[in-house]
Amino acid sequence: MPFNIPILLTWLRIVLIPLLIGIYYVPEPWASLQERNLIATLVFVVAGLTDWFDGYLARALNQTSAFGAFLDPVADKLMVATALIMLVQLDRTNAVIAAVIIGREITISALREWMAQIGASKSVAVSMIGKIKTTAQMAAIPLLLLQEPVAGIDVMAAGTWLIYIAAVLTLWSMGYYMRMAWPQIVQHAKK
Repeated sequence: MPFNIPILLTWLRIVLIPLLIGIYYVPEPWASLQERNLIATLVFVVAGLTDWFDGYLARALNQTSAFGAFLDPVADKLMVATALIMLVQLDRTNAVIAAVIIGREITISALREWMAQIGASKSVAVSMIGKIKTTAQMAAIPLLLLQEPVAGIDVMAAGTWLIYIAAVLTLWSMGYYMRMAWPQIVQHAKK
């Protein structure tokens, strides 16, 4: 397993997952709900920044690796799934929305793995719709974690709208990837 700064940042993202969960189990006298929300939001934002930096540094320092390419999306999906489950538990988002987003991530990850095994990974390369979905999702989650209005802006309402948009884009992007992979699926199903 290679070890470099980009991979260290990816591992940091994974290490932040228990912290994100643990914040909500801190006793009330130690931290109010508002303080826990703020800390959880900051943890999620830091995780998001490490995602950007690890990719940037891997390219800039020429430290890309197969292991890093594998670990990076795993860390992303674990962080997002954990945050969504916490938001459902905190009653800040709907379980159906979380299931749609998490289910899509599992489905597309499995599809990409299978497509790579048959040598057709370019068929399911990241698309613009996938990037827009990720942007909506990564903007919604911190707003839903924060919960409290900021400068008169109802961040819960904004986060709710964004998570619903992310869910719609999730289904749309899944349909897109499945449509792109369908010829290969049909071809290999006959074998």
